[in-house]
Amino acid sequence: MSTTPDPAAATADEAETEADTCYVGPIRIRRDQQGKTTDRRLLEWIDPRDAARRSDRTMRDSWRVLRIQSEFVAGFDAMSEVAEAVTVFGSARLHPESPEYSLGVRVGRALGEAGYAVITGGGPGAMEAANQGAHQAGAQSIGLNIELPFEQGLNPWVDLGMNFRYFFVRKTMFVKYAQAFVCLPGGMGTLDELFEALTLVQTKKVVRFPIVLVGSDFWGGLLDWMRDVLAARGMISPEDLDLLTVVDDPDDVVAAIEAATP
Repeated sequence: MSTTPDPAAATADEAETEADTCYVGPIRIRRDQQGKTTDRRLLEWIDPRDAARRSDRTMRDSWRVLRIQSEFVAGFDAMSEVAEAVTVFGSARLHPESPEYSLGVRVGRALGEAGYAVITGGGPGAMEAANQGAHQAGAQSIGLNIELPFEQGLNPWVDLGMNFRYFFVRKTMFVKYAQAFVCLPGGMGTLDELFEALTLVQTKKVVRFPIVLVGSDFWGGLLDWMRDVLAARGMISPEDLDLLTVVDDPDDVVAAIEAATP
């Protein structure tokens, strides 16, 4: 009997309940009970004239180190058995009927059929699509979710999922356990991950780490700007553009990754 989940099978009441809840780290709460996110509290500016709050922050920050440490430990433990894997990024706002969503499913399936586990942010849209494709291929489908006031919740195609409080811990997991990044069409979060990966490769913090952009129409304008403005003005080296590979076909995603793997 097939164990493939059917997202459409959830009742309206279940869907409404899920929409009214969110996660704070591993804890599930109602959205109307949620305060500031953990990252926001960590980064919040404190007026230097407020001595009481400054003192309170000093104490709280010392204890936060233990929470941050525990999140790293939990992530390392959960991911310790992951072998060959590719991290896929893309917009959380893609609709399941969109061509970009279909492309994400095909990319996830192609990676899975090639023997790679697929790691995503675990949310909806492009992340859900890639997880769905990996699941259909029988590959390990991993979702690393983040505490947010919106666009949150592990999608039903995730086999191994975690909820993180801190972006920087989650980002470490994205890189540490992957041997390539694939970027589907996406927004701010996708661009953030893309340029962080580029910086890590450019500065040789990671080596032999292919970065594949899927969709020449979508990414073409950004690459033109990088070449005609950044490289032309000497703000990046022309060879930095070679760190990116642009493809349109899911099979070419796999080929680009394998070509860069020694």
